[in-house]
Amino acid sequence: MFRQALLSRCRPAQPLRISPRRFASFLFPRPQARNQPRLLLWATAISLATYLTFSPRTVHLDADSQPFPKPSPEDSVVDPATSISFPKTIRVPSKINIPPLSLVGLGVRTVSFLNIKVYSIGFYADLDNPNLMVPKDLSPEEKIKYIVRNTACVIRIVPTRSTSYTHLRDAFMRALQARLVKGKQEGTLTEDDAQSAASPMRKLKSLFPNSPLTKHTPLDAFLSPPTPGRPRALVFRDLGAIEHDWVATELVLNYFEGAVPSPALKKSVIEKLETFEAK
Repeated sequence: MFRQALLSRCRPAQPLRISPRRFASFLFPRPQARNQPRLLLWATAISLATYLTFSPRTVHLDADSQPFPKPSPEDSVVDPATSISFPKTIRVPSKINIPPLSLVGLGVRTVSFLNIKVYSIGFYADLDNPNLMVPKDLSPEEKIKYIVRNTACVIRIVPTRSTSYTHLRDAFMRALQARLVKGKQEGTLTEDDAQSAASPMRKLKSLFPNSPLTKHTPLDAFLSPPTPGRPRALVFRDLGAIEHDWVATELVLNYFEGAVPSPALKKSVIEKLETFEAK
């Protein structure tokens, strides 16, 4: 009997059994009812912050966004270097009446010693503007500058392969910075003028989203005609606009002065304007 009692005392203890539900409750206790409103508030705030951070922000202009119509062969000119078609005339979608703009010239943009074709560029202008009185004694290069400074224009960029808006944005900013430095060195731009250009240049940089620009999708930069009492606007379709005489005109003139992005474009425009006389 003594042995039996001793064995019963030395018997190993039964393992502690905890149900899975209790184990989960032990590791992850349920919040008290009084904390539920606070948790809901935090979850809502985090969701809203995430949406505002990552949601796309597109600035739409006055005109409704419309797809670019494909020009017919008889109404277009093909860039021989890229086979990209440019309509002979375009209309800028707007709530105000903007006359049709005529294709003045086009050309390809190449990079590196391999001459990789990155995009084709078309230059449009309101050549039928009755107020555009181009002096007959101007050279073709001077006619380009006169037209850019005195009437509505469009620079149309059509990538030959998918690229990004930020890639084009960086090219625009480098061009403006270079022209800013050159203007100050040559004395054509005062320090006050350079300071006034800083804010619209920052705004221009902020217009472009961090998203792709797909192959053969045109990007139009519209330079508004001069209007008394108002600075000229440079409008990027579906992205936004800046208003500043120097920034707006100099970005367009960048395609025709100095180390131009496309020598082929400049040559094409010069050939067109050699015999051009305003009506």
